[in-house]
Amino acid sequence: MIPKTLEEIASYIVRDGKGILAADESTGTIEKRFRSINVESTEDNRRKYREMLFRSPAMAEAIGGVILFDETLRQKASDGNYLRDVILDHGSLPGIKVDQGVKELESGSDEKITTGLDGLHERCQEYDKLGAKFTKWRAVIHVSDDLPSDKCIRENMNALAEYALIAQQNNMVPIVEPEVIMDGSHSVERCHEVTNQALLILFEMLDKKKVNIKGTLLKPNMVVSGTENSYQATIQEVANKTIQCLKSSVPDELPGIVFLSGGQSDLDATAHLDAMNKIGGFKWKLSFSYGRALQQAALKTWAGNDSKLEAAQMAFSHRAIMNMKAAEGQWDKSLEN
Repeated sequence: MIPKTLEEIASYIVRDGKGILAADESTGTIEKRFRSINVESTEDNRRKYREMLFRSPAMAEAIGGVILFDETLRQKASDGNYLRDVILDHGSLPGIKVDQGVKELESGSDEKITTGLDGLHERCQEYDKLGAKFTKWRAVIHVSDDLPSDKCIRENMNALAEYALIAQQNNMVPIVEPEVIMDGSHSVERCHEVTNQALLILFEMLDKKKVNIKGTLLKPNMVVSGTENSYQATIQEVANKTIQCLKSSVPDELPGIVFLSGGQSDLDATAHLDAMNKIGGFKWKLSFSYGRALQQAALKTWAGNDSKLEAAQMAFSHRAIMNMKAAEGQWDKSLEN
């Protein structure tokens, strides 16, 4: 039974430890991934790779939703059925990335603003007709001693809220993704400060535009040390600081928080999520919306070799189930052996 209302869809995606497979890589990004395994990024290879993921055994068990790129939402599988229907047949819901990437906030600026509000209502109308049940929009926030500016945060959070309202007006759940980028030498405390500020302003903007929070999902970064900082916060520190940040900025009525992995290793992304759920004490579901951290092992296993498709499916399924266990606070490193 496919959920119908915004609130039902949002809750369905994160029920019972389920999370999201982020398979919405743009043509340029998937080309880079394929180049790493010496595979040409043709439409057929992209279809074959994604179909392999969508038909994996763990889809029904561990994945509540799949974020797609425009091409994939329209693409047919090898048996002639639409890939979006393959996803539905596995009890998961198809979603769509609707932002159109980033541009400079101001000429010569290091800061970015996400584009895509022009024509968004019409695009969402079409995506609704094509069967998408949810949408995603990503804002990018860079951190340094003097970044981000207040203007960067406010303009990006306002765009996220504007997008969320348009998505809901077209019967689709919005996933709002304000990503504080890991790259940089900033401390974990600085990441906490910026993430908290962005989330407080985001929910202020969502409230102002009367977005239905119960029919919305949040896709934030975890509170981690900058990649170039000499001190890297421990698994427990990341878990504690992330929960502390979310509790001070995210309303209880939000049904779910699905973290981005943001360049973390597969194991770190799982361990951090598990540590947070072991702490507990919050009302939202804490789950995952991972791209590389779910796909990397499968991509390397497949490497364009059709005889390895089944082994690649098992690699993907293992990571999906590990993250499902983490979303229930039941993961342990010994399960990885």
